Amino acid sequence: MVSLGVLPHMHESVITDPRWLTQFAQAMDQEGVESIWTVEHVVVANNYEPRYSYSESGRMPGAPGVVMPDPLEMLAFMASVTERVRLGTGVVVLPLHPPAVMAKRVATLDVLSGGRVILGVGSGWQVEEYAACGVPYEGRGDRLDECIGALRELWAPGYRSYESNAVSFTECESLPNPARPGGPPIVIGGSTGRAARRAGRIGDGFYPYVISPDDYADRVATIRATAVEHGRDPGAIEMTVWPGSFQQGGSFDLGLIEKYAASGLDRLIVSVAESGSTDIDDIRRFVGRYQGEVLDKIGG
Repeated sequence: MVSLGVLPHMHESVITDPRWLTQFAQAMDQEGVESIWTVEHVVVANNYEPRYSYSESGRMPGAPGVVMPDPLEMLAFMASVTERVRLGTGVVVLPLHPPAVMAKRVATLDVLSGGRVILGVGSGWQVEEYAACGVPYEGRGDRLDECIGALRELWAPGYRSYESNAVSFTECESLPNPARPGGPPIVIGGSTGRAARRAGRIGDGFYPYVISPDDYADRVATIRATAVEHGRDPGAIEMTVWPGSFQQGGSFDLGLIEKYAASGLDRLIVSVAESGSTDIDDIRRFVGRYQGEVLDKIGG
């Protein structure tokens, strides 16, 4: 069964309005949406080095008024006004954050939400963002691996120790424990072969961005092979795709979605900005249309 995750509007007219955000989260909860996803940039530099890998120019798309609130704080707000919908980060740039602090924040949100957190993580791309956070840019992929290891250690019961190049602690306990043993699922973001290998090796899921069906098939094959190499069950790694990030208007393109689904698919992401409206009733209708015209057709 394919589930549905949604991204909210990220425009300042609504995303920083507590009334709209409450109504949006509750509407998604009531409409049977499986998960709501947030995004992260701690800062965006004015003249950043063009390293954004999802466009030929090396610059990310943007529009006036786009705002990215802290993803965990926003999910905590939505958790307090909902009961069922899961709460995902798509994604947190994990190496920017001290793992002990992140472990505490995520575990607190997870336990207070009744175990609804999905922690999507990635390594990021913006040199200036790393500099602003006081974290080395080089070696960020290795640091991401180490941060994941540290999180899982701190989410285990009792006093824990961890030693790596970038992260080290001895006999430390982090409470509260997450709602689920071992902590929330960790979903690996990114569309590269390295991200796929990371997902197969240490991830609970894979969430690529701007990826073609052919490249997605290659990454899924890499994930499954890597999981087997490391003694893991490849079928337990959850696959998430946002077709609209690859092809404008692709969210309703059944032919495109079926190509993704042929490689294995557990969750489809859609941005409610694709509804063309910020009105909550319009968004409800958009979600209902997506459920009927897409999910029901592919076994959602």
